[in-house]
Amino acid sequence: MTSRMLPLRFGAQTVLVTGASSGLGAEFARQLASRGSDLALVARREAKLEELSAELRGRFGVSVTTIAADLGEPGAASSLKAELERRGVRVTSLINNAGFGTSGAFHEEDPGRVRAGIALNVAALVDLTQAYIHELRAGDGFLVNVASVAAYQPTPGFAVYGATKAFVRSFTEALWAESAATGLRVVALSPGPTSTEFFEVAGEDIGSGLPRMTARSVVSITLRELKKPRPGPSVVPGPVNTVLTLGSKLAPRKLLLRGMSRALGAK
Repeated sequence: MTSRMLPLRFGAQTVLVTGASSGLGAEFARQLASRGSDLALVARREAKLEELSAELRGRFGVSVTTIAADLGEPGAASSLKAELERRGVRVTSLINNAGFGTSGAFHEEDPGRVRAGIALNVAALVDLTQAYIHELRAGDGFLVNVASVAAYQPTPGFAVYGATKAFVRSFTEALWAESAATGLRVVALSPGPTSTEFFEVAGEDIGSGLPRMTARSVVSITLRELKKPRPGPSVVPGPVNTVLTLGSKLAPRKLLLRGMSRALGAK
């Protein structure tokens, strides 16, 4: 059974955005602030957060709370929620954007980096979602979990990152179904290559054969999706990325893996 959702009012939301110091996180913050949303911004780089916060307050007159934190640390989600409550911030919507990926053959990857990626991309996202899920389901806001087109098929040379994003997509789509009788909008966002700092960490050669979208376009498409009467469960921005995800459902597995190896530059 589904409920009739009220029209989404961005100006009535206080949105918690993780990984907000750059890239998609910062762009979500800018576009939400332009629509009147108050914000709670979280990332590790305090100076970047403060710079963004000052910009958004000055341009849009919204309330912006910043917290510098490493969400990959155990217990970070509960500590973050407690700190926001202490400051009187009532979160009504959540964008789990924080994450990173590394490239290369799995047997050559640094074990510490692998564990850190899983902790941030999967465990932190689940912990923070669970910390706020009751409040979100009781309201009329939204939950956006950032996955990737890598969630739609195995990604040689990017194996762990792709697997974490497959988890995010599956987890989020399940929450979409579980939340159907509430006013909560749930969307798994699966962008393709996007011009952000992501590639500085993962490697500039990853996905070099694929066109890159701008963060502005990805976020604009996502916010338009959220305004629909029944958004989700997934949004894949851009026609090229949409074709890639559709192709992954139709192509034989061996052929798909060979194609992904070429596209991602796996060795």
